[in-house]
Amino acid sequence: MKLVYFAWVREKIGTGGEELTVPDEIASVSELVEWLRGRGPGYAAAFADPKTVRVAVNQEYAPMDAVLSADDEIAFFPPVTGG
Repeated sequence: MKLVYFAWVREKIGTGGEELTVPDEIASVSELVEWLRGRGPGYAAAFADPKTVRVAVNQEYAPMDAVLSADDEIAFFPPVTGG
C-alpha cells in the first residue's frame, strides 16, 4: 500500500510518503489510521483527531469507512480551505 502525506500531516510524520505492507485485517481507512497511530509519536500526533484529516483513495476523496486493498494509494491531508 502506498501512503502519501501532505502539509502538517507530512511534517508530524516526518516523511512525504511510504510504501507499507499492512496487516490483512486492515480493511478500511479508519482501521488504517488506527494502526498508523501505533507506529510512533509522529503518527500518533498526526492522527490524534482523525476528524482533522481528509483522505483520498487512488486520488479520489474518500470517507473514513472506505474499503481498502493492498495496491491502493492513500493520501492524507488537512481540510482544504478557500481564500
